[in-house]
Amino acid sequence: MSNPTPTPDSSTPSTPSGAIDPSAQSADQSLSEPASATATRGADNPSTKPSAPTPLRCFTGAMIAGGIAAVLYQLTLSIIETFANKPLPSGNYIAVNIAVAVRTLVMGMSAMATGIFAIAALGLLALGVQLLVQQLRQPST
Repeated sequence: MSNPTPTPDSSTPSTPSGAIDPSAQSADQSLSEPASATATRGADNPSTKPSAPTPLRCFTGAMIAGGIAAVLYQLTLSIIETFANKPLPSGNYIAVNIAVAVRTLVMGMSAMATGIFAIAALGLLALGVQLLVQQLRQPST
């Protein structure tokens, strides 16, 4: 024989008295709504579709990324020169190993950041050229 009293569903949060929590129910409903519906609710501009890249935006981004890469390159050269001019501590073998590891880590991180921004600048430049060529080849209507 089955129990005639209904038991609260374990997936629905309830208060200690057994009543369903209304805030939890609205949270469950918001999870089932698409993200675009919740993002545009109450917004002045309902159009949240990102605009297509333009050559001007690509070239501007390439200039910014290239500028950051140039500054990071100068910083990397300065770091390398500073490390080259300062001798390592020679008193303790462990201190020498730690100093070498820290110097390698600092130079590597700086060089990696420089490379990332330089590659981003090149990619944005190439994308801008590609978009410009596509616009020039496209017949105007």
